This record gives sequence, C-alpha cells and structure tokens, in this order.
Amino acid sequence: MAFTRRHFAGAAAVTVAAVGAGTWWLKRDGEAAAPKIDPADLATASPLGDMALGAANAPVTIIEYASMTCPHCAAFHRIVFPELKAQYIDTGTVRFVFREFPIDPIAATGAMLARCMAKDDAKKYHAAIDGLFATQDKWMDNNAADQLRGIARQAGLSDDSFNACVADQKLLAGLQQGRDHAFNKLKVDSTPTFFVNGRRMVGTRPFDEFVAMIELNLRA
Repeated sequence: MAFTRRHFAGAAAVTVAAVGAGTWWLKRDGEAAAPKIDPADLATASPLGDMALGAANAPVTIIEYASMTCPHCAAFHRIVFPELKAQYIDTGTVRFVFREFPIDPIAATGAMLARCMAKDDAKKYHAAIDGLFATQDKWMDNNAADQLRGIARQAGLSDDSFNACVADQKLLAGLQQGRDHAFNKLKVDSTPTFFVNGRRMVGTRPFDEFVAMIELNLRA
C-alpha cells in the first residue's frame, strides 16, 4: 500500500471501513483473522523509531497500532490511557509503545505533525498524540489542513515549518513502511490493535480488560 500527500492508494484487495464494534479496519479478501505472528516481526521498531513511555525493563510491553483519524483510538486515549499511564506505565510495570497506522491522508498528516512537534522526544510525542486525539472531532471535520496548521502554530511551529513537515517525503515513507510492515507481517488490519507481551487485543477495550491482561502476564 502506498499513499502520498494528495491521495491514499490502497492495494486492490484492501478497502477502508468504519465499523461500530470499536475498530476501524482494512478489509482483507480471503484472509483468516487472528493469525500467528513472529515475535521478531513484532519487535521490529518503526522505521522512524519507536516512541515509548515507561521503563525499558518493564515486565509488560503494550504496543498500540493506531490511526489519528480513528475515533475508537481517540476514545482509548481519552478514557483508558490516562488510567493505564497512572497505574502501570508511570509505576514501571508497563512499557507503552505507540506505532502509527494511518488509514487515510489526514491521519498521515496528523502523525507527521506529531513527529515534527516532538522531534525525538517520546514524552513530547505522546503529549502531541494525546492532544490531537483529544481534539480530533474539531480538527478532523472542519478543514483539517488549516486546523492542523493552527495546532502547529500553538506548538511553536511556523507556517514554513509546518509546510516542510507535511512535505517531508522521508517522514511520509517511514510512516508507510511501518504501516506496511504491520499490515503484512503482523496482520494488523484494524485500529486500534494492541499487543500485550505479544498477545493481540483488537478494538476499544475497557480499562479492566487491560488490567486483566497485564496481571495475567505478571503471573506468567
């Protein structure tokens, strides 16, 4: 799959869909769900570098694949993530990794902006992601490009810096490569998709389900 600044061109067998079960997904023709994955493929960091919060030696690692225009991803970051961060990430139990899985051009632009706003600072990156998710309904449905430009200004980026950011083909290619790796190797086809110590969780889940999965891994 490839996308550019002006369009999102999926493979012929893939369509983008919004569903009511807590996920946005890319439909695969003729492929089975919940396939086995190679742990080495899951451990492969984003080509742009993984953005992680929490202790590097935490006993549980949660990897999230999300799209900036996915409302279910936004709901997770507004409702569940703050509790997860306070109780498990900040206490050293969980290492949380966010990996971009843009499903449309606006999502790609939002992800690029978060990278540019944060540089290589993971805490600033997660703050940018959380801020974009918190205001998703405002910037996504009302001239997204101008709205994102305004967010960039508030973060201290000039219009020239914003334009350079969203025109950065290396950055765009990194997003595409990371998404394609997740789609082809990890069989990620919906957002949000989580891997908790390698165990797949798909869609919006309540905090209690994350607690159960984390505690299960801690007892293992």
